[in-house]
Amino acid sequence: MIEKQEITDVVNKWLEDKEYFLVDVQISADSRIVVEIDHRDGVWIDDCVNLSRYLEETLGERLGDYELEVGSAGLGQPFKVLRQYEAHVGSSVEVCTKDGRKLHGVLQSASEEGFTLLTEVRERPEGAKRPRWVEHELHFTYDEIKYTKYLISFK
Repeated sequence: MIEKQEITDVVNKWLEDKEYFLVDVQISADSRIVVEIDHRDGVWIDDCVNLSRYLEETLGERLGDYELEVGSAGLGQPFKVLRQYEAHVGSSVEVCTKDGRKLHGVLQSASEEGFTLLTEVRERPEGAKRPRWVEHELHFTYDEIKYTKYLISFK
């Protein structure tokens, strides 16, 4: 049986001189290996094919009867690693907090400690007759959220 760390090591070796980064490696009970990679400007199918061939050549018979799938992390999927947050700084994202709030805003910064979201909230300032949109910077640790994902807009 092949181990996740062995596949991760081989993928990371292939990624060494590239701007791609590893998002996830999954090995399922039904003999399926899924490798997800990402890149700031998107993932090219040719690179997925090249990584798949590299894994097959490097691991050879160790892959055995496993079905190998190499692809991108997917635009609508939640972020899994810090590099995805870093790659989407300046982009519109959706954040779902553990207390169930869904927020939309622009990802301002990301670090190992957490991230900052610039969002607009409708508030009625003291003495004002009508509410208006007010920008707020919200800071989150990764423990406070269920997910963050790129917000796809068709405007």
